[in-house]
Amino acid sequence: DMSIKSNIFVLYMLNISNLCRVSAFQMDLFACFQLLLLSHLFTVNCSPGPLLDVVVDRYDIPKVCPREVEIEDFVRYHFNGTFFEDGKKFDSSYDRDKAFISQVGLGRLIAGMDRGLLGMCVNERRRVIVPPHLAYGSIGTGGIIPPDAVLVYDVLLLDIWNEKDKVEIRTLSKPASCRRTTAASDFVRYHYNGTLLSGELFDSSYSRNATYDTYLGQGDLIKGMDEGLLGMCVGERRLIIVPPFLAYGENGYGTMIPPQATLVFEVLMVDVFNPKDDVTVEAKEVPKGCTRTTVTGDYIRYHYNGTFQDGTVFDSSYQRNSTYNTYIGMGYVIQGMDKALQGLCIGEKRRVVIPPHLAYGEKGVGDFIPGSAVLVFDIHVIDFHNPKDPVNIKVTHKPQECNMRSEADDLIQYRYNCSLMDGTLLYTSDQYDSPSVTTLGANNVILGLEEGLRGMCVGERREVVIPPHFGHGENEAGVVPRSAVLFFELELVELQKGVPEGYMFVWVGDGPDPLFPAMDLDGDKQVPLEEFSLFIRLQVQGGKGRLRPGIDVDSIIKDMFDNQDRNKDGKIVEDELTVTEDKGSKQARDEL
Repeated sequence: DMSIKSNIFVLYMLNISNLCRVSAFQMDLFACFQLLLLSHLFTVNCSPGPLLDVVVDRYDIPKVCPREVEIEDFVRYHFNGTFFEDGKKFDSSYDRDKAFISQVGLGRLIAGMDRGLLGMCVNERRRVIVPPHLAYGSIGTGGIIPPDAVLVYDVLLLDIWNEKDKVEIRTLSKPASCRRTTAASDFVRYHYNGTLLSGELFDSSYSRNATYDTYLGQGDLIKGMDEGLLGMCVGERRLIIVPPFLAYGENGYGTMIPPQATLVFEVLMVDVFNPKDDVTVEAKEVPKGCTRTTVTGDYIRYHYNGTFQDGTVFDSSYQRNSTYNTYIGMGYVIQGMDKALQGLCIGEKRRVVIPPHLAYGEKGVGDFIPGSAVLVFDIHVIDFHNPKDPVNIKVTHKPQECNMRSEADDLIQYRYNCSLMDGTLLYTSDQYDSPSVTTLGANNVILGLEEGLRGMCVGERREVVIPPHFGHGENEAGVVPRSAVLFFELELVELQKGVPEGYMFVWVGDGPDPLFPAMDLDGDKQVPLEEFSLFIRLQVQGGKGRLRPGIDVDSIIKDMFDNQDRNKDGKIVEDELTVTEDKGSKQARDEL
Protein backbone atom coordinates (compact mmCIF):
# COMPACT_ATOMS: atom_id res chain seq x y z
CA ASP A 1 0.00 0.00 0.00
CA MET A 2 1.01 3.66 -0.13
CA SER A 3 2.18 3.82 3.49
CA ILE A 4 4.67 0.99 2.94
CA LYS A 5 5.96 2.52 -0.24
CA SER A 6 6.27 5.90 1.44
CA ASN A 7 8.36 4.37 4.23
CA ILE A 8 10.54 2.64 1.72
CA PHE A 9 10.94 5.88 -0.14
CA VAL A 10 12.04 7.67 3.00
CA LEU A 11 14.60 4.97 3.77
CA TYR A 12 15.78 5.03 0.20
CA MET A 13 16.27 8.78 0.25
CA LEU A 14 18.10 8.51 3.59
CA ASN A 15 20.38 5.91 2.06
CA ILE A 16 21.16 8.13 -0.91
CA SER A 17 21.87 11.02 1.40
CA ASN A 18 24.20 8.88 3.53
CA LEU A 19 26.09 7.57 0.56
CA CYS A 20 26.62 11.03 -0.86
CA ARG A 21 27.84 12.63 2.36
CA VAL A 22 30.08 9.92 3.89
CA SER A 23 33.51 11.22 2.91
CA ALA A 24 35.28 8.06 4.12
CA PHE A 25 34.21 6.28 0.99
CA GLN A 26 34.76 9.19 -1.36
CA MET A 27 32.02 8.52 -3.90
CA ASP A 28 32.66 10.48 -7.06
CA LEU A 29 30.30 13.15 -8.29
CA PHE A 30 29.08 11.03 -11.17
CA ALA A 31 27.89 8.26 -8.80
CA CYS A 32 26.05 10.80 -6.61
CA PHE A 33 24.48 12.25 -9.72
CA GLN A 34 23.20 8.81 -10.78
CA LEU A 35 21.67 8.22 -7.35
CA LEU A 36 19.99 11.62 -7.32
CA LEU A 37 18.60 10.97 -10.79
CA LEU A 38 17.28 7.62 -9.65
CA SER A 39 15.68 9.28 -6.63
CA HIS A 40 13.98 11.74 -8.94
CA LEU A 41 12.54 8.91 -11.00
CA PHE A 42 11.39 7.19 -7.83
CA THR A 43 9.71 10.38 -6.67
CA VAL A 44 7.97 10.86 -9.99
CA ASN A 45 6.66 7.30 -9.82
CA CYS A 46 5.74 7.40 -6.15
CA SER A 47 2.31 6.24 -7.02
CA PRO A 48 1.39 2.63 -6.10
CA GLY A 49 3.94 0.24 -7.64
CA PRO A 50 6.86 -2.07 -6.77
CA LEU A 51 10.07 -0.98 -4.97
CA LEU A 52 12.61 -0.42 -7.72
CA ASP A 53 15.93 -1.15 -6.00
CA VAL A 54 17.67 -2.17 -2.81
CA VAL A 55 17.61 0.34 0.03
CA VAL A 56 20.76 0.50 2.18
CA ASP A 57 20.97 2.18 5.58
CA ARG A 58 24.60 2.40 6.72
CA TYR A 59 23.91 3.06 10.36
CA ASP A 60 27.31 2.09 11.86
CA ILE A 61 30.41 2.81 9.83
CA PRO A 62 33.96 2.26 11.23
CA LYS A 63 36.28 5.27 11.24
CA VAL A 64 38.96 3.40 9.31
CA CYS A 65 38.11 1.36 6.25
CA PRO A 66 41.17 0.13 4.35
CA ARG A 67 39.04 -1.96 1.99
CA GLU A 68 35.45 -2.11 0.65
CA VAL A 69 33.55 -5.04 -0.77
CA GLU A 70 33.77 -5.29 -4.55
CA ILE A 71 32.34 -7.69 -7.11
CA GLU A 72 33.99 -11.15 -6.93
CA ASP A 73 35.13 -10.57 -3.33
CA PHE A 74 34.41 -13.25 -0.78
CA VAL A 75 32.72 -12.09 2.39
CA ARG A 76 31.99 -13.51 5.81
CA TYR A 77 29.20 -11.83 7.72
CA HIS A 78 26.57 -12.21 10.38
CA PHE A 79 22.98 -11.21 9.71
CA ASN A 80 19.45 -11.16 11.02
CA GLY A 81 16.78 -11.52 8.32
CA THR A 82 13.28 -10.12 8.98
CA PHE A 83 10.17 -9.35 6.94
CA PHE A 84 9.64 -5.69 6.20
CA GLU A 85 5.90 -6.00 6.66
CA ASP A 86 5.77 -7.26 10.26
CA GLY A 87 9.42 -7.43 11.46
CA LYS A 88 9.18 -11.19 11.98
CA LYS A 89 12.52 -13.02 11.80
CA PHE A 90 12.86 -15.61 9.07
CA ASP A 91 16.60 -16.41 9.37
CA SER A 92 19.70 -15.55 11.46
CA SER A 93 23.35 -16.58 11.28
CA TYR A 94 23.61 -15.69 14.98
CA ASP A 95 21.12 -18.44 15.80
CA ARG A 96 23.38 -20.95 14.06
CA ASP A 97 26.46 -19.43 15.70
CA LYS A 98 28.11 -19.55 12.30
CA ALA A 99 28.83 -16.60 10.03
CA PHE A 100 27.59 -16.75 6.46
CA ILE A 101 30.25 -17.04 3.72
CA SER A 102 29.74 -16.29 0.06
CA GLN A 103 31.09 -14.53 -3.02
CA VAL A 104 29.60 -11.22 -4.06
CA GLY A 105 28.27 -10.22 -7.46
CA LEU A 106 28.33 -13.59 -9.19
CA GLY A 107 24.77 -14.72 -8.49
CA ARG A 108 25.53 -16.83 -5.45
CA LEU A 109 23.36 -14.55 -3.33
CA ILE A 110 19.99 -13.09 -4.05
CA ALA A 111 20.45 -10.09 -6.30
CA GLY A 112 19.48 -7.67 -3.57
CA MET A 113 22.20 -8.89 -1.24
CA ASP A 114 24.72 -8.92 -4.07
CA ARG A 115 23.96 -5.20 -4.42
CA GLY A 116 23.46 -4.46 -0.76
CA LEU A 117 26.90 -5.74 0.29
CA LEU A 118 28.90 -3.70 -2.22
CA GLY A 119 31.06 -0.97 -0.72
CA MET A 120 30.80 -2.43 2.77
CA CYS A 121 33.69 -2.28 5.28
CA VAL A 122 34.74 -4.84 7.85
CA ASN A 123 32.92 -4.11 11.13
CA GLU A 124 30.35 -2.01 9.31
CA ARG A 125 26.71 -2.56 10.20
CA ARG A 126 24.06 -1.83 7.62
CA ARG A 127 20.39 -2.50 7.04
CA VAL A 128 19.58 -3.76 3.55
CA ILE A 129 15.93 -3.67 2.33
CA VAL A 130 15.43 -5.95 -0.64
CA PRO A 131 12.32 -5.75 -2.85
CA PRO A 132 10.76 -9.05 -3.96
CA HIS A 133 12.03 -8.95 -7.53
CA LEU A 134 15.59 -8.81 -6.17
CA ALA A 135 14.86 -11.51 -3.59
CA TYR A 136 12.56 -14.49 -4.00
CA GLY A 137 9.98 -12.82 -6.26
CA SER A 138 6.32 -13.75 -6.58
CA ILE A 139 6.99 -17.38 -5.70
CA GLY A 140 8.88 -17.14 -2.39
CA THR A 141 10.89 -20.14 -1.23
CA GLY A 142 10.51 -23.29 0.79
CA GLY A 143 7.56 -22.16 2.79
CA ILE A 144 9.82 -19.73 4.64
CA ILE A 145 9.67 -16.68 2.38
CA PRO A 146 6.16 -15.94 1.13
CA PRO A 147 5.53 -14.52 -2.36
CA ASP A 148 6.23 -10.82 -2.95
CA ALA A 149 7.96 -10.45 0.41
CA VAL A 150 10.10 -7.38 1.08
CA LEU A 151 13.13 -8.60 3.11
CA VAL A 152 15.22 -6.71 5.61
CA TYR A 153 18.78 -7.88 6.38
CA ASP A 154 20.68 -6.44 9.33
CA VAL A 155 24.32 -7.22 8.40
CA LEU A 156 27.64 -7.11 10.26
CA LEU A 157 30.60 -7.65 7.92
CA LEU A 158 33.41 -9.72 9.48
CA ASP A 159 35.80 -10.44 6.62
CA ILE A 160 36.67 -9.66 3.00
CA TRP A 161 39.09 -11.40 0.70
CA ASN A 162 39.67 -12.15 -2.94
CA GLU A 163 41.27 -15.04 -4.77
CA LYS A 164 43.84 -12.58 -6.11
CA ASP A 165 44.86 -11.46 -2.63
CA LYS A 166 48.44 -11.89 -1.47
CA VAL A 167 50.02 -11.74 1.93
CA GLU A 168 50.05 -8.10 2.98
CA ILE A 169 53.04 -6.89 5.02
CA ARG A 170 53.15 -3.57 6.83
CA THR A 171 56.35 -2.62 8.68
CA LEU A 172 55.44 -0.99 11.99
CA SER A 173 58.97 -0.38 13.26
CA LYS A 174 62.49 -1.43 12.40
CA PRO A 175 65.77 -1.24 14.36
CA ALA A 176 68.35 1.32 13.27
CA SER A 177 70.87 -1.41 12.43
CA CYS A 178 70.12 -4.80 11.00
CA ARG A 179 73.01 -7.18 10.47
CA ARG A 180 70.88 -10.02 9.20
CA THR A 181 67.35 -10.74 7.96
CA THR A 182 65.35 -13.94 8.15
CA ALA A 183 65.54 -16.43 5.30
CA ALA A 184 64.16 -19.86 4.47
CA SER A 185 65.65 -22.63 6.66
CA ASP A 186 66.33 -20.16 9.48
CA PHE A 187 65.02 -20.88 12.96
CA VAL A 188 63.10 -17.96 14.42
CA ARG A 189 61.65 -16.98 17.76
CA TYR A 190 58.95 -14.32 17.71
CA HIS A 191 56.10 -12.87 19.73
CA TYR A 192 52.73 -12.19 18.14
CA ASN A 193 49.14 -11.15 18.65
CA GLY A 194 46.79 -12.92 16.26
CA THR A 195 43.41 -11.39 15.43
CA LEU A 196 40.70 -11.91 12.87
CA LEU A 197 40.14 -9.12 10.35
CA SER A 198 37.36 -7.85 12.59
CA GLY A 199 39.89 -7.33 15.40
CA GLU A 200 38.81 -10.29 17.51
CA LEU A 201 41.86 -11.79 19.28
CA PHE A 202 42.24 -15.51 18.71
CA ASP A 203 45.74 -16.13 20.08
CA SER A 204 48.76 -14.39 21.64
CA SER A 205 52.24 -15.60 22.50
CA TYR A 206 52.43 -12.83 25.11
CA SER A 207 49.63 -14.43 27.10
CA ARG A 208 51.75 -17.59 27.36
CA ASN A 209 54.87 -15.56 28.18
CA ALA A 210 56.77 -17.60 25.60
CA THR A 211 57.87 -16.91 22.04
CA TYR A 212 56.70 -19.01 19.13
CA ASP A 213 59.73 -20.95 17.88
CA THR A 214 59.92 -22.59 14.46
CA TYR A 215 61.80 -23.10 11.21
CA LEU A 216 60.97 -20.97 8.18
CA GLY A 217 60.19 -22.37 4.76
CA GLN A 218 59.83 -25.99 5.88
CA GLY A 219 56.03 -26.23 6.11
CA ASP A 220 55.86 -25.84 9.87
CA LEU A 221 53.75 -22.67 9.52
CA ILE A 222 50.75 -21.68 7.45
CA LYS A 223 51.91 -20.56 4.02
CA GLY A 224 51.08 -16.92 4.57
CA MET A 225 53.05 -16.74 7.80
CA ASP A 226 56.02 -18.49 6.22
CA GLU A 227 56.01 -15.77 3.59
CA GLY A 228 55.26 -12.88 5.94
CA LEU A 229 58.19 -13.60 8.27
CA LEU A 230 60.83 -13.54 5.53
CA GLY A 231 63.26 -10.64 5.45
CA MET A 232 62.67 -9.54 9.05
CA CYS A 233 65.31 -8.10 11.35
CA VAL A 234 65.59 -8.95 15.01
CA GLY A 235 63.63 -6.26 16.82
CA GLU A 236 61.44 -5.51 13.79
CA ARG A 237 57.65 -5.24 14.19
CA ARG A 238 55.32 -6.15 11.34
CA LEU A 239 51.64 -6.44 10.61
CA ILE A 240 51.09 -9.53 8.47
CA ILE A 241 47.63 -9.98 6.89
CA VAL A 242 47.05 -13.50 5.58
CA PRO A 243 44.08 -14.36 3.34
CA PRO A 244 42.16 -17.53 4.27
CA PHE A 245 43.51 -19.68 1.42
CA LEU A 246 47.05 -19.03 2.73
CA ALA A 247 45.93 -19.66 6.31
CA TYR A 248 43.45 -22.33 7.52
CA GLY A 249 41.04 -22.10 4.60
CA GLU A 250 37.63 -23.78 4.63
CA ASN A 251 38.28 -25.81 7.76
CA GLY A 252 39.43 -23.05 10.08
CA TYR A 253 41.23 -24.14 13.23
CA GLY A 254 39.26 -25.54 16.14
CA THR A 255 37.09 -23.02 17.93
CA MET A 256 39.67 -20.23 17.65
CA ILE A 257 39.69 -19.58 13.90
CA PRO A 258 36.48 -19.87 11.86
CA PRO A 259 36.43 -21.19 8.30
CA GLN A 260 37.60 -18.84 5.57
CA ALA A 261 39.05 -16.33 8.01
CA THR A 262 41.60 -13.68 7.13
CA LEU A 263 44.24 -13.59 9.85
CA VAL A 264 46.12 -10.54 11.09
CA PHE A 265 49.38 -11.06 12.98
CA GLU A 266 51.25 -8.31 14.77
CA VAL A 267 54.75 -9.80 15.01
CA LEU A 268 57.89 -8.89 16.96
CA MET A 269 60.98 -10.77 15.79
CA VAL A 270 63.01 -11.79 18.86
CA ASP A 271 65.65 -14.15 17.52
CA VAL A 272 66.98 -15.72 14.33
CA PHE A 273 69.72 -18.18 13.52
CA ASN A 274 70.53 -20.94 11.08
CA PRO A 275 71.57 -24.49 12.05
CA LYS A 276 74.70 -23.94 9.94
CA ASP A 277 75.70 -20.82 11.89
CA ASP A 278 79.04 -20.71 13.69
CA VAL A 279 80.19 -18.41 16.45
CA THR A 280 80.69 -14.87 15.18
CA VAL A 281 83.24 -12.59 16.80
CA GLU A 282 83.47 -8.83 16.42
CA ALA A 283 86.48 -7.04 17.91
CA LYS A 284 85.35 -3.85 19.62
CA GLU A 285 88.64 -2.71 21.16
CA VAL A 286 92.11 -4.28 20.86
CA PRO A 287 94.93 -2.79 22.95
CA LYS A 288 98.13 -1.75 21.22
CA GLY A 289 101.29 -3.75 21.80
CA CYS A 290 99.56 -7.07 22.38
CA THR A 291 102.37 -9.63 22.42
CA ARG A 292 100.41 -12.64 23.59
CA THR A 293 96.91 -13.99 22.99
CA THR A 294 94.88 -16.69 24.70
CA VAL A 295 95.23 -20.36 23.75
CA THR A 296 93.75 -23.63 24.93
CA GLY A 297 94.80 -24.37 28.49
CA ASP A 298 95.04 -20.74 29.58
CA TYR A 299 93.10 -19.52 32.58
CA ILE A 300 91.14 -16.34 31.88
CA ARG A 301 89.32 -13.74 33.94
CA TYR A 302 86.80 -11.59 32.07
CA HIS A 303 83.77 -9.41 32.58
CA TYR A 304 80.70 -9.77 30.37
CA ASN A 305 77.18 -8.64 29.65
CA GLY A 306 74.99 -11.43 28.27
CA THR A 307 71.94 -10.50 26.20
CA PHE A 308 69.55 -12.05 23.75
CA GLN A 309 69.48 -10.73 20.19
CA ASP A 310 66.72 -8.28 21.04
CA GLY A 311 68.96 -6.70 23.68
CA THR A 312 67.28 -8.23 26.75
CA VAL A 313 69.93 -8.82 29.44
CA PHE A 314 69.97 -12.30 30.95
CA ASP A 315 73.21 -12.10 32.95
CA SER A 316 76.09 -9.77 33.79
CA SER A 317 79.31 -10.27 35.72
CA TYR A 318 79.37 -6.51 36.35
CA GLN A 319 76.19 -6.79 38.41
CA ARG A 320 77.93 -9.33 40.64
CA ASN A 321 81.09 -7.18 40.75
CA SER A 322 83.10 -10.32 40.04
CA THR A 323 84.82 -11.57 36.90
CA TYR A 324 84.00 -14.91 35.34
CA ASN A 325 87.06 -17.14 35.70
CA THR A 326 87.66 -20.31 33.73
CA TYR A 327 90.06 -22.44 31.70
CA ILE A 328 89.89 -22.07 27.93
CA GLY A 329 89.16 -24.92 25.53
CA MET A 330 88.67 -27.53 28.24
CA GLY A 331 84.88 -27.78 28.30
CA TYR A 332 84.25 -25.68 31.39
CA VAL A 333 82.04 -23.25 29.43
CA ILE A 334 79.56 -23.64 26.56
CA GLN A 335 81.15 -24.76 23.32
CA GLY A 336 80.66 -21.45 21.55
CA MET A 337 82.34 -19.49 24.35
CA ASP A 338 85.26 -21.92 24.43
CA LYS A 339 85.83 -21.04 20.77
CA ALA A 340 85.26 -17.33 21.24
CA LEU A 341 87.83 -17.01 24.03
CA GLN A 342 90.69 -18.06 21.76
CA GLY A 343 93.11 -15.44 20.45
CA LEU A 344 92.29 -12.67 22.93
CA CYS A 345 94.61 -9.99 24.31
CA ILE A 346 94.56 -8.72 27.86
CA GLY A 347 92.29 -5.68 27.84
CA GLU A 348 90.53 -6.65 24.62
CA LYS A 349 86.80 -6.08 24.20
CA ARG A 350 84.79 -8.13 21.75
CA ARG A 351 81.20 -9.06 20.94
CA VAL A 352 80.45 -12.75 20.60
CA VAL A 353 77.25 -14.13 19.04
CA ILE A 354 76.64 -17.81 19.82
CA PRO A 355 73.89 -19.84 18.10
CA PRO A 356 71.89 -22.16 20.39
CA HIS A 357 73.44 -25.38 19.06
CA LEU A 358 76.74 -24.06 20.44
CA ALA A 359 75.11 -22.73 23.62
CA TYR A 360 72.18 -24.24 25.56
CA GLY A 361 70.30 -25.80 22.64
CA GLU A 362 66.57 -26.44 22.47
CA LYS A 363 66.17 -26.88 26.23
CA GLY A 364 67.69 -23.62 27.42
CA VAL A 365 68.28 -23.19 31.16
CA GLY A 366 65.09 -23.11 33.22
CA ASP A 367 63.53 -19.65 33.30
CA PHE A 368 66.98 -18.16 32.80
CA ILE A 369 67.60 -18.83 29.10
CA PRO A 370 64.77 -19.97 26.80
CA GLY A 371 65.17 -22.88 24.43
CA SER A 372 66.83 -22.21 21.06
CA ALA A 373 68.08 -18.79 22.15
CA VAL A 374 70.94 -17.03 20.42
CA LEU A 375 73.25 -15.54 23.03
CA VAL A 376 75.21 -12.30 22.65
CA PHE A 377 78.17 -11.66 24.96
CA ASP A 378 80.04 -8.38 25.22
CA ILE A 379 83.25 -9.40 26.98
CA HIS A 380 86.23 -7.52 28.42
CA VAL A 381 89.36 -9.52 29.18
CA ILE A 382 90.87 -8.55 32.53
CA ASP A 383 93.78 -11.00 32.47
CA PHE A 384 94.81 -14.52 31.59
CA HIS A 385 97.71 -16.80 32.38
CA ASN A 386 98.89 -20.33 31.97
CA PRO A 387 99.62 -22.60 34.95
CA LYS A 388 103.13 -23.00 33.53
CA ASP A 389 103.82 -19.26 33.32
CA PRO A 390 106.92 -17.96 35.16
CA VAL A 391 107.27 -14.56 36.77
CA ASN A 392 107.96 -12.09 33.99
CA ILE A 393 110.54 -9.39 34.81
CA LYS A 394 111.27 -6.36 32.66
CA VAL A 395 114.00 -3.88 33.67
CA THR A 396 112.82 -0.36 32.83
CA HIS A 397 115.76 1.55 34.36
CA LYS A 398 119.21 0.50 35.49
CA PRO A 399 121.76 2.83 37.18
CA GLN A 400 125.21 3.18 35.64
CA GLU A 401 126.93 1.90 38.79
CA CYS A 402 125.78 -1.34 40.31
CA ASN A 403 128.17 -2.60 42.97
CA MET A 404 125.72 -4.73 44.91
CA ARG A 405 122.68 -6.74 43.92
CA SER A 406 119.90 -7.84 46.20
CA GLU A 407 119.88 -11.46 47.27
CA ALA A 408 118.53 -13.73 49.99
CA ASP A 409 118.87 -12.43 53.55
CA ASP A 410 119.37 -8.84 52.39
CA LEU A 411 117.35 -6.13 54.01
CA ILE A 412 115.89 -3.91 51.32
CA GLN A 413 113.72 -0.84 51.01
CA TYR A 414 111.62 -0.54 47.85
CA ARG A 415 108.81 1.45 46.32
CA TYR A 416 105.99 -0.27 44.45
CA ASN A 417 102.66 0.05 42.71
CA CYS A 418 100.53 -3.11 42.56
CA SER A 419 97.79 -3.21 39.90
CA LEU A 420 95.57 -5.63 38.07
CA MET A 421 96.36 -6.13 34.41
CA ASP A 422 93.54 -3.79 33.41
CA GLY A 423 95.29 -0.96 35.26
CA THR A 424 93.20 -1.05 38.43
CA LEU A 425 95.51 0.09 41.24
CA LEU A 426 95.35 -2.18 44.29
CA TYR A 427 98.22 -1.03 46.51
CA THR A 428 101.03 1.51 46.45
CA SER A 429 103.90 2.28 48.79
CA ASP A 430 103.17 5.96 48.20
CA GLN A 431 100.32 5.65 50.67
CA TYR A 432 102.88 5.22 53.46
CA ASP A 433 105.41 7.66 54.92
CA SER A 434 108.40 5.58 53.88
CA PRO A 435 109.25 2.79 51.40
CA SER A 436 108.41 -0.80 52.23
CA VAL A 437 111.04 -2.88 54.00
CA THR A 438 111.58 -6.62 53.82
CA THR A 439 114.25 -9.24 54.19
CA LEU A 440 114.61 -11.30 51.07
CA GLY A 441 114.10 -14.98 51.57
CA ALA A 442 112.18 -14.54 54.83
CA ASN A 443 108.81 -15.37 53.20
CA ASN A 444 107.47 -11.95 54.08
CA VAL A 445 106.12 -11.29 50.57
CA ILE A 446 104.50 -13.43 47.85
CA LEU A 447 106.86 -15.66 45.89
CA GLY A 448 106.53 -13.68 42.66
CA LEU A 449 107.44 -10.41 44.34
CA GLU A 450 110.34 -12.09 46.12
CA GLU A 451 111.65 -13.19 42.74
CA GLY A 452 111.02 -9.79 41.21
CA LEU A 453 113.08 -8.07 43.93
CA ARG A 454 116.13 -10.32 43.63
CA GLY A 455 119.19 -9.21 41.71
CA MET A 456 118.30 -5.52 41.80
CA CYS A 457 120.71 -2.61 42.19
CA VAL A 458 119.84 0.41 44.27
CA GLY A 459 118.00 2.81 41.95
CA GLU A 460 116.93 0.07 39.53
CA ARG A 461 113.31 -0.01 38.35
CA ARG A 462 111.39 -3.02 37.09
CA GLU A 463 107.96 -4.12 35.81
CA VAL A 464 107.04 -7.54 37.13
CA VAL A 465 104.05 -9.65 36.02
CA ILE A 466 103.15 -12.29 38.60
CA PRO A 467 100.76 -15.12 37.68
CA PRO A 468 98.43 -16.19 40.51
CA HIS A 469 100.33 -19.40 41.28
CA PHE A 470 103.23 -17.13 42.30
CA GLY A 471 100.83 -14.62 43.91
CA HIS A 472 97.74 -15.23 45.98
CA GLY A 473 96.48 -18.23 44.01
CA GLU A 474 92.77 -18.97 43.77
CA ASN A 475 92.02 -17.15 47.01
CA GLU A 476 91.13 -13.54 47.54
CA ALA A 477 93.55 -11.41 49.55
CA GLY A 478 92.10 -8.11 50.64
CA VAL A 479 91.33 -6.21 47.45
CA VAL A 480 93.17 -8.77 45.32
CA PRO A 481 90.61 -10.92 43.47
CA ARG A 482 91.03 -14.67 43.34
CA SER A 483 93.18 -16.03 40.51
CA ALA A 484 94.37 -12.52 39.64
CA VAL A 485 97.51 -11.79 37.66
CA LEU A 486 99.36 -8.94 39.39
CA PHE A 487 101.41 -6.18 37.82
CA PHE A 488 104.14 -4.59 39.99
CA GLU A 489 106.17 -1.46 39.28
CA LEU A 490 109.26 -1.70 41.55
CA GLU A 491 112.15 0.57 42.51
CA LEU A 492 114.94 -0.50 44.88
CA VAL A 493 115.67 2.38 47.27
CA GLU A 494 118.15 0.92 49.76
CA LEU A 495 120.05 -2.33 50.21
CA GLN A 496 121.69 -3.71 53.35
CA LYS A 497 123.49 -6.98 52.87
CA GLY A 498 122.14 -9.57 55.25
CA VAL A 499 123.15 -12.75 57.05
CA PRO A 500 121.77 -16.27 56.62
CA GLU A 501 118.65 -17.21 58.48
CA GLY A 502 119.45 -18.14 62.09
CA TYR A 503 122.65 -16.04 62.21
CA MET A 504 123.20 -12.68 63.91
CA PHE A 505 126.72 -12.05 62.54
CA VAL A 506 128.80 -13.44 59.70
CA TRP A 507 132.37 -12.92 58.60
CA VAL A 508 132.99 -11.45 55.19
CA GLY A 509 135.78 -13.73 54.11
CA ASP A 510 137.84 -15.50 56.77
CA GLY A 511 137.70 -14.29 60.37
CA PRO A 512 140.77 -13.80 62.67
CA ASP A 513 142.61 -16.98 63.55
CA PRO A 514 143.05 -17.39 66.44
CA LEU A 515 139.88 -15.49 67.33
CA PHE A 516 140.18 -14.81 71.07
CA PRO A 517 143.46 -12.80 70.96
CA ALA A 518 141.89 -10.61 68.31
CA MET A 519 138.88 -10.01 70.55
CA ASP A 520 141.04 -9.31 73.63
CA LEU A 521 141.89 -5.79 72.61
CA ASP A 522 143.70 -4.86 75.85
CA GLY A 523 145.41 -8.28 76.20
CA ASP A 524 144.17 -8.95 79.77
CA LYS A 525 142.87 -12.43 78.87
CA GLN A 526 139.25 -11.43 79.37
CA VAL A 527 136.70 -9.66 77.23
CA PRO A 528 133.87 -7.75 78.92
CA LEU A 529 130.75 -6.58 77.03
CA GLU A 530 132.22 -3.16 76.20
CA GLU A 531 135.36 -4.69 74.68
CA PHE A 532 133.31 -7.32 72.83
CA SER A 533 130.97 -4.63 71.43
CA LEU A 534 133.90 -2.52 70.26
CA PHE A 535 135.49 -5.52 68.53
CA ILE A 536 132.30 -6.42 66.62
CA ARG A 537 131.66 -2.84 65.54
CA LEU A 538 135.26 -2.55 64.27
CA GLN A 539 134.75 -5.67 62.14
CA VAL A 540 131.56 -4.26 60.65
CA GLN A 541 133.10 -0.87 60.01
CA GLY A 542 136.09 -2.47 58.34
CA GLY A 543 133.89 -4.57 56.10
CA LYS A 544 135.19 -7.77 57.65
CA GLY A 545 131.91 -8.81 59.23
CA ARG A 546 128.19 -8.19 58.91
CA LEU A 547 125.41 -8.01 61.51
CA ARG A 548 121.85 -9.02 60.76
CA PRO A 549 120.23 -5.89 59.31
CA GLY A 550 117.02 -4.44 60.56
CA ILE A 551 117.65 -5.18 64.24
CA ASP A 552 119.03 -2.86 66.92
CA VAL A 553 122.85 -3.26 66.92
CA ASP A 554 123.21 -3.05 70.71
CA SER A 555 120.59 -5.76 71.15
CA ILE A 556 122.29 -8.11 68.70
CA ILE A 557 125.73 -7.60 70.28
CA LYS A 558 124.33 -8.10 73.78
CA ASP A 559 122.65 -11.39 72.65
CA MET A 560 125.89 -12.55 71.08
CA PHE A 561 127.86 -11.69 74.26
CA ASP A 562 125.36 -13.43 76.53
CA ASN A 563 125.61 -16.57 74.43
CA GLN A 564 129.41 -16.59 74.79
CA ASP A 565 129.44 -15.72 78.53
CA ARG A 566 128.71 -19.25 79.61
CA ASN A 567 129.15 -18.72 83.36
CA LYS A 568 127.35 -15.37 83.28
CA ASP A 569 130.15 -13.55 85.12
CA GLY A 570 130.11 -10.53 82.78
CA LYS A 571 133.19 -11.45 80.78
CA ILE A 572 134.31 -13.94 78.15
CA VAL A 573 137.49 -15.88 78.58
CA GLU A 574 139.27 -17.96 75.99
CA ASP A 575 138.00 -21.26 77.41
CA GLU A 576 134.40 -20.15 77.08
CA LEU A 577 134.91 -19.16 73.48
CA THR A 578 136.80 -22.30 72.70
CA VAL A 579 134.21 -24.49 74.39
CA THR A 580 131.43 -22.86 72.40
CA GLU A 581 133.25 -23.28 69.08
CA ASP A 582 134.17 -26.87 69.88
CA LYS A 583 130.61 -27.64 70.82
CA GLY A 584 129.66 -26.94 67.23
CA SER A 585 126.09 -26.21 68.16
CA LYS A 586 123.77 -24.07 66.01
CA GLN A 587 123.76 -21.54 68.80
CA ALA A 588 127.54 -21.24 68.61
CA ARG A 589 127.44 -20.78 64.85
CA ASP A 590 124.71 -18.18 65.24
CA GLU A 591 127.04 -16.11 67.40
CA LEU A 592 130.36 -16.07 65.64
